[in-house]
Amino acid sequence: MNQYLAVSLIVCYLTLSFTYSVIEKIIQWKGFEIYYQEHFKRSFLKNHVPAAVLFVIFLELICIGLNTMGLYILMTLGTTDLVLWGMLATSFTLILLMTGQRIAQDYSGAMNITVYFILTVLAIFMLETV
Repeated sequence: MNQYLAVSLIVCYLTLSFTYSVIEKIIQWKGFEIYYQEHFKRSFLKNHVPAAVLFVIFLELICIGLNTMGLYILMTLGTTDLVLWGMLATSFTLILLMTGQRIAQDYSGAMNITVYFILTVLAIFMLETV
């Protein structure tokens, strides 16, 4: 059995989650813009929602690319470097998303992101100990 099976499943899960997130944001742009303007109305981000959403999409696309290429290289060559960078980018993105939720004082939203962060750190730990 493949020694990277568990970490591969985590990477697939997180990559699919980010992929759907990007697709939803692009397809439902106006709805997301309205939602986040309301969500951040009591913070300094209220006037920067479109730029912030574009920035999040950009970060998610970087994570999707690194994770997809890294997973392919992991499965074909057995090297972990690129997928590790993908997981580090994913953790950075999740930290930024969690920070945004805390700024908006959406503590349950921040807590939900923590589940994804724990999975990401678990994948990083698994990649470092192999």
